[in-house]
Amino acid sequence: MRSTGAGRRYGGGAAPRRRVDGRRGAAGLLVLVLLVVLSGCSGGGSGGEQRGNAGPASPSASAPPSASASPSPGLPRALTGQKLAWQKCGATEGYAAPGREWRCAKLTVPVDWAKPTGETLRMAVIRSAATGERRGSLVFNFGGPGGSGVSLLPLFAPGYGALHRAYDLVSFDPRGVGGSARVDCRDDAAVARAERAVDLTPDTPAEERAFLADASAFGKSCARTTGALLPELTTANTARDLDLLRTVLGEAKFDYFGVSYGTELGGTYAHLFPRHVGRMVLDAVVDPAAGTVEHAKGQARGFQRALNAYFRSLDEDPKAGTAKVAALLKDLDAHPLPAGRGRELTESLAVTGLVSPLYSEASWPQLTRALDAAGAGDGGPLLALADSYNDRTPDGHYGKQAQAQRAISCADDSTRPTAAQARARLAEFRAISPVFGPFLGWDTAGWCHDWPTRGDRTTPEVSAPGAPPILVVGNTGDPATPFEGAAHMARELGKGVGVELIWHGEGHGAYGSGSTCVDDTVNAYLLRGSVPRPGKECH
Repeated sequence: MRSTGAGRRYGGGAAPRRRVDGRRGAAGLLVLVLLVVLSGCSGGGSGGEQRGNAGPASPSASAPPSASASPSPGLPRALTGQKLAWQKCGATEGYAAPGREWRCAKLTVPVDWAKPTGETLRMAVIRSAATGERRGSLVFNFGGPGGSGVSLLPLFAPGYGALHRAYDLVSFDPRGVGGSARVDCRDDAAVARAERAVDLTPDTPAEERAFLADASAFGKSCARTTGALLPELTTANTARDLDLLRTVLGEAKFDYFGVSYGTELGGTYAHLFPRHVGRMVLDAVVDPAAGTVEHAKGQARGFQRALNAYFRSLDEDPKAGTAKVAALLKDLDAHPLPAGRGRELTESLAVTGLVSPLYSEASWPQLTRALDAAGAGDGGPLLALADSYNDRTPDGHYGKQAQAQRAISCADDSTRPTAAQARARLAEFRAISPVFGPFLGWDTAGWCHDWPTRGDRTTPEVSAPGAPPILVVGNTGDPATPFEGAAHMARELGKGVGVELIWHGEGHGAYGSGSTCVDDTVNAYLLRGSVPRPGKECH
């Protein structure tokens, strides 16, 4: 789901933050890290520089682009000939990783790709050199939209040891995120006020007016603070940024690992630059065939499936367990629970708290403890889960990734369902999930309500004729990016291009989640170019 001004819509990305164990696999780490975390930690190190004009090329430790690393035609030499000035990452860029040397740089990209000689911004990039015989660069995006790759890649790198031997591990902050002209639409006080005052599942005309007014105010604030960059925060523009990064890194082909929203970005890149695609893995796939409403329905199904699986793990009837949770939410709507430090657990925050541990089966015991506490009148544990998901620190500071997520999504999505349309669909959403359906149904109207710019498209275009085989990994128990999206992505990439790999598991993402079958198949593809048979299943 993704964020509103007062909460968050639950979307693609890494899942709730927990203590990180370097022995875990990559996706095992992903499901331990909140998709919104660390975005506030990646904004430094740029000397405050976010936008400006592309100046002279700066010194670089990277190899110059080879003749085969062909840039898109018509781009000025100031862009294609720039050299990345790799330096040791600053205190707010990335994280120290034992035994690894991380370097950070800034790539100059156009604000408006239709005007490549116009205003520019500086995109934050991070890299760690291959530890063995080098094959090239492998670029990662961990989702969101709006996750900071500069912050997350060093954290996740222990799970990519086999890949790191052959590849330079590379990631970046997409435009509008972290160190790349970060979106900053609301301060902490405004976020907290909206969190207290806005009901994300309005039941009365007054609550509905407040819900829509908050959405409108959020968009106006983004327009004031972000300016001309706001309509340019599209996935297609970020894909164009990545092709320039490929050129400047000196790579003839673009090798890429995208997780969650990163799969949408990867599919968009493949559509725009099919001849530049190298080896591409798309894991935890966003459904490219689903528009705003169908995407919300899919997530309602996905999170309800995960909740059902959670109750089955406790030998409880999922229908009875769901009814009990729905009753708790109804009670919270009328009577929020005390949660310590003068705060309350509202219905809206409780839904987010429920979602948080469903990203990972390992987190289900936390859900049990939180539900038990709420049943005893203590909203603290469930609120703590919501705070983790919403990137709220104990001192009341909120990270900015949720705001970037919304700005990027609304720059992409041209669909604008009305409140009346959302209201008319609520029964259908409740039938899918009494717990998550109402929130997701209303979110279709509130998410981009009265947004100050038009969206780029209704659904992402990912057809990639002429591209080599792309590995598409789907997980049958994925709550945030339901399993059906992987088959749709494989189909829309095109015959002979999209190759689906199916894992029968729980949680968000498959690689590194404990399946040797998945890990070996992905590694064989990225390291040796071994393409599995389409539809291969891992149990």
